Amino acid sequence: MTLCITREVSPAMNQCELTHLERQPIDISLAREQHHAYEEALAALGCEILRLPPEPDLPDSVFVEDTALVFPEVAVITRPGADSRKPECASIETALTPYRPIRKIEAPATLDGGDVLVLDKEVFVGLSTRSNEAAISQLQDILAPYGYRVRGVPVTGCLHLKSAVSRVGERLLLLNPDWVDERIFEGFDIVHVHPEEPYAANAVYVNGGVVYPAAFPKTLKRLQEAGLRVHTVDISELAKAEGAVTCCSLVVG
Repeated sequence: MTLCITREVSPAMNQCELTHLERQPIDISLAREQHHAYEEALAALGCEILRLPPEPDLPDSVFVEDTALVFPEVAVITRPGADSRKPECASIETALTPYRPIRKIEAPATLDGGDVLVLDKEVFVGLSTRSNEAAISQLQDILAPYGYRVRGVPVTGCLHLKSAVSRVGERLLLLNPDWVDERIFEGFDIVHVHPEEPYAANAVYVNGGVVYPAAFPKTLKRLQEAGLRVHTVDISELAKAEGAVTCCSLVVG
């Protein structure tokens, strides 16, 4: 079984950080129902769920992806770009310690896990409002002994790199060409999001299947036409907090 770490939705989620969206009321009960359905979709793809308890004082803490990077050799605890999110990392470090050696990103670097796309031994880091050049340098130092190469990637118009591009197959990416330059990912095949669905590039690829938001039916059709096994989930309440499907889990493997 593939282990995935998740965390219950915080009762304070309506105080979440927002960068590109206008604030809307979040139905906490519905957000929890949607999050549980998301966990069930991961379980249907052969994942074992390690659910952490909610953090009442940390509104964005359901988005565990931003707090750590998990490689086969090591786990890297990030240093999120939003100050309100930095306290989320302590409990994630505790959860990961039984599974990996731990390294940490240190000041002045800032790094959100949502800005990191790992494609085999290539690690792409989005240069966004949440992640900076200092993080790229530190991450390269941490990962170089294991044969990884870390590269910065400019992103525009979105919060994180994985808002613009994510993996949906062994050699296949889902990408919004308005937010990231697809030429950076030479050697990979590309499925473009439908032009009417700019936020549709985020998907979880695990155990040969894809977990994908039901909100983007036109892009979903493109994924299905590419022969992918797609499990759709409704994450409408989580999306109001600028959340996406990769944000809500840490795939430990």
